Formats: sequence, C-alpha cells, structure tokens
Amino acid sequence: MPLAVELKGVAFSYPGGQRVLEAVDVAVRPGEFVAVAGPNGGGKTTMLRVILGLERPSAGSAELFGEPAHRCSHRERLGYLAQRSGLSIDAPATVREVVAAGRLARGGLLGPLRRDDRHHVRQAIDRVGLGALADRPLTRLSGGQQQRAFVAKALAGEPDLLVLDEPTTGVDPEGQEALADMLARLHGQLGVTILYVSHEFGVVEHFVERLVLVRRTIVFDGPPGSLPGSWHDPSHAHA
Repeated sequence: MPLAVELKGVAFSYPGGQRVLEAVDVAVRPGEFVAVAGPNGGGKTTMLRVILGLERPSAGSAELFGEPAHRCSHRERLGYLAQRSGLSIDAPATVREVVAAGRLARGGLLGPLRRDDRHHVRQAIDRVGLGALADRPLTRLSGGQQQRAFVAKALAGEPDLLVLDEPTTGVDPEGQEALADMLARLHGQLGVTILYVSHEFGVVEHFVERLVLVRRTIVFDGPPGSLPGSWHDPSHAHA
C-alpha cells in the first residue's frame, strides 16, 4: 500500500520571494495520526498546500496516495477541513445540509440523495455527536459544534486521509479538548489517516503518534514524548 503522503527533498519559493521550504522530507503511513506544527510564517501552511497539490515544489517531489500530488487521481480519498477563516457559514444551511455536501467526493448530489448517501450523511453526523442537532442551522451552533459539523462533512466522503488546517481557531478551550477527544476516537474507530496542522499542538499532544515541527525545514519528527521540554512552547521554533 502506498504512503498517504510523501515529500522528498521538497523546497519551495514564492515568485520573487525568499525560499519558504528547504530540504523537507516527510512520509505519512496509512493509519497514522500526525500533528504538523510550527510558528506562523514557518512554512507549515505552504507545506500543506504542496501536500494537497495546490502548489508544486520548486525542487524535490510531493506524492499523495503514491501519485504526484498536483495530479492525484484519487482525490475522493481526501477529506479536507480548511482554515476557519476560509469557511463560509453565513448561509442558513442546516448541519445535515452541510454534511450532505461532503458526498460530492463520492459522486453524490447530482440529483436527490440516494439511500447510500443518506446513510453516510447520517452516520457522519452521529459519529461527531451532532445527531440531535442535525436539522439546526449551522449559525446557531457554537464554534466547536460548527467544527464538528465540518469534520462530519469531510467524513461523509469516506476519506482515507483527513486533513485539518488550524481546526481549533475560534474554538474555546473546552471545545478544543472535545474536538481532540473526538478525533482520537474517530482515528481508533475508522483507522483513517489524520494530518492535524496547527501553530500549536498541545490539545492533541496525548493522542497523536508523531509530531512534525516545521521551521522552513523539519526541525523535529518523532513521538511528542521525545520532544525537549522547552520546545513545547511553539515560540521556541522562532529561535
């Protein structure tokens, strides 16, 4: 089985700018729960864009499910939760309607939802604990509940790889803990590969198997328990 994600010698520079990534090597095996952290401006968002095939590396290679990331033919296997700032929640859509949109990845929503689509939508909503709120408008949910709904949307597409970009932004500490607990449970139940990208990792530190710290290159890659104590402050990565 190919790796879910593989970066080999990846470098990246924006046009007219300095190099953002240099000599990045990362391999994510199927079924892993990996946190990617680093300071703002450290390159983790650019690395994520390269992984998703939204940017092509200036040097090196990026593969998603064993294919070049920018032309991966298995995008239905990818569930992506974008940064909260990039999510539009002004429309009066219900939780069920938002989650149903996740079936697009599996060829649904070309017409009325099929029985199989409805099953996966309902199952995804139940998995994130929002069954009682399925018909409530998303705008009436708390920040943490909204994030759960978007996780359910990603799960509705039956992904093999779930990528979450800054998922705790705008979520209170209690909601962050609940989100981390939920992700750990989903990882255990479904065996889905999870890539959790954030400027801090404390909320998932006890759940992830690997922590990857990015500061233009990879400055740490290993179990969170092996991280030197002073590095638990994300600002250390600026040093």
